[in-house]
Amino acid sequence: MQTLRQLLPSAGALIVFEAAGRLSSFTAAGRELGMTQAAVSYAVKGIEDQLGVQLFQRRHRQVRLTEAGERFFADVTLGLTHIRKSAEEMRALAAGRHVTLSASTAFASFWMMPRLQKLRDDLPGIDLRIQTADRDLDLVAETIPLGVRGGTPEEFPDYEMMRIADEEIVAVAGPSYLARAGTPAAPAELLSHRLIHLEEPFRRAADWREWLGSAGVAGAPPRGLVINDYALVIQAVMEGEGIALGWRHLTERLLSRGLLVRVTDHSMTMEAAFYVAWPKNRPLNDGVRRVRDWLVANA
Repeated sequence: MQTLRQLLPSAGALIVFEAAGRLSSFTAAGRELGMTQAAVSYAVKGIEDQLGVQLFQRRHRQVRLTEAGERFFADVTLGLTHIRKSAEEMRALAAGRHVTLSASTAFASFWMMPRLQKLRDDLPGIDLRIQTADRDLDLVAETIPLGVRGGTPEEFPDYEMMRIADEEIVAVAGPSYLARAGTPAAPAELLSHRLIHLEEPFRRAADWREWLGSAGVAGAPPRGLVINDYALVIQAVMEGEGIALGWRHLTERLLSRGLLVRVTDHSMTMEAAFYVAWPKNRPLNDGVRRVRDWLVANA
């Protein structure tokens, strides 16, 4: 049985092959890699001899991947991309310079962005990378050091967690909508207004029925505009499209600037909260620890 070392070409030869396949030129690949055209051709020929298959069709001043070459190129490119990503992450981990934070678009837009300059001032030398997605990413599988998660610690047994904010929800509207439709004074009056609904596809989110029920208002809330992205919900509210639920930690700055207006005095506080989370049993470098502690301190 052949070992991997006997079966596979060397890493250097695979890098040469990838460049030649991507550029469709031995000369251009040599220029990119600091090699002669002859050295590139020799390396590719060595791979072909080792695999027993022709990978390129040689033409005047140009080469083209064969069908077998295209299949091999796709796999080599995928493998080298994963290796490069892992190597970059290892270097970053060792240096402690850049830190990746997984968060929802809403948290990134309404909580992080207004505080970004303060983070730069407080943590000079830290390169924060915010990775958003429509669902909570698996921090372990994606090798992401930190994430913002909503829920209870019991829901995340594989993570360590530190609290950022309570899940407090109020009703908010834009000034232009209230100028047209009037300002409801009590939760029951919202039943006669245009409500904007968040239909969260992956994360658990409170809805109007729960909020009105917590205020003692029975009955189904009126249907209205339905949006599956909270950042767009807030945009619609500011454009005067209706009244929406406002998560306090995300909307407080917009409320203080008058871009949103709180409607009624009622608020609903959930058992769940928002946390900065990181995988258990994974050591955190100094940069990650500093970002984690900064998020908690600036909540």
